[in-house]
Amino acid sequence: MTHDIGELRAALSRPGRPSSDFDLNPETVLPEGRKLRPAGVLAPIIEQGGTHHLLLTKRSSALKHHPGQIAFPGGKQDEGDADVVAAALREAREEIGLPSSKVEILGTLPAHETVTGFIVTPVIGRVTSPFDILPESGEVDEVFAVPLCHVLNAENFVIQSRRWRGQKRLYFAVPYGPYYIWGATARMLRAWSDQLST
Repeated sequence: MTHDIGELRAALSRPGRPSSDFDLNPETVLPEGRKLRPAGVLAPIIEQGGTHHLLLTKRSSALKHHPGQIAFPGGKQDEGDADVVAAALREAREEIGLPSSKVEILGTLPAHETVTGFIVTPVIGRVTSPFDILPESGEVDEVFAVPLCHVLNAENFVIQSRRWRGQKRLYFAVPYGPYYIWGATARMLRAWSDQLST
């Protein structure tokens, strides 16, 4: 199953449902009046061997938060960022060396609430020309590409569980070769897959 850019753009223009790290755990009680910090992540689509691939990062094993996990380039919105799209582009420039001028924004997915208190907007962008991938050594151990058709195919997702803060927590995962894509990243990819099928 392949998706052309026009199809991706059309899907992103349709209304979608917000997602969260708690979707598979409806018994979770979230505190009233909680303050969520805005953040943006970039899903950079590149062409490789005639097919579309998605660039992802493996976070540094030295990081305090989520060491070694697979993630989109991105992070919290800073005061200097015009919006979450600007934050996603800035972070992609800092983390993987992707110039903002080489990204065509196709659209955004509905925001995703994380267990760590962020409201994350996934920004979908097509990389318009080749660039030199430069991983930020303090944050990123590796930048790799996965076929877009793999991570947007609902049949490739599994639901798994682990103990978290004394409770059993269910989450999505979409493994690819040696890469274990799970948690918020997999949930946002699943939301993108759902958006394409509506």
